Amino acid sequence: MIKEERRKKKKRKNFLQVILGILIVLALAVLIIFTVFKVKNVEVEGNKLYDAKVIEKAVLNDEYSWNSLYVFLKYKFVNTSEVPFVDTMEISLKDPQTLHIKVYEKGIMGYLYLSSINKNVYFDKDGIVTELSDRVIEDTPQILGIDCKKVVQYEKLPIGSKRLKQLLTLTQSLKRNDLIPDSITYGVENEPVLTYGTVKVSMGSLEFLTQKVERLAKIKPQLQGMEGTLHLENWTEETTNIVFDKTESSKKDNKKS
Repeated sequence: MIKEERRKKKKRKNFLQVILGILIVLALAVLIIFTVFKVKNVEVEGNKLYDAKVIEKAVLNDEYSWNSLYVFLKYKFVNTSEVPFVDTMEISLKDPQTLHIKVYEKGIMGYLYLSSINKNVYFDKDGIVTELSDRVIEDTPQILGIDCKKVVQYEKLPIGSKRLKQLLTLTQSLKRNDLIPDSITYGVENEPVLTYGTVKVSMGSLEFLTQKVERLAKIKPQLQGMEGTLHLENWTEETTNIVFDKTESSKKDNKKS
C-alpha cells in the first residue's frame, strides 16, 4: 500500500516536472519571439514601379507587424489577401531582424487623366485602379476619349464591362508584342487609334486583333521617321491590303527631297 502511494506520488512529481519543463520551454520561446524577432531591416527586391517604402508599408500593415516571425507566418500560411499593386510576393527571414520581400508587380496597362481630381488614374491588367498620382510612368500609354466621373483606388475602372474588356485586350496584346504606344484614342465609333510619335495607327474594331497586331509589329519599323496614318481598320483575312496615308507636310517634304 505504502509502495503504491510512493509510486503515485513519484508519477505526479514526474508529471509536474514535465509540465513545468514544457511551460519553461514555452516561456523561453515566447521571450525569444518577442525580444529577438523584431523588424529592424526590410529588403525589397523586384520593385520597379513602386518605391521600396511603399511596398514595406503595404506589407507591414497591422499592429503586430513589428514582429518579423509574425509577418513571415502571416503571408506564408494565414493571410491570403493581396497587396493591390503586387501580383505575387515572397517573404522570407534573412535573419530574425531582417525581412526580405521579393515582389512581382502587376503590369500597369495605361492611365487616364481625371480632370475632376487633377490626377492620372493608372490601371493594371485586371482593370483595377492601382494608383492616383501626378506622375507619368514611362512606357505607359495615356488613354484618351474615355471619361470617368469618379474612380475608387483598388476597384475596377467604372467604364462599363464591355469597353473595359476591349481596352484590356488591346493593351495586353500591344504590351506582349512590345508595341506600347504613346497614347490610345477612342473616337466616336469607339474604335482605337494608336499614336507612335508622328505615326497614327487606326485599328478599327477589335476583330482580328491578334493578326492586326502581328502585322503592325512587322510594318512599324518601316515607318521610322515618317508622318501619317496606318490604316488597319479594314484588314480581314480576305482583304489584307494595308494603306499608309502620309500627312500633307510629309508629302511636301518628300517632293522637295
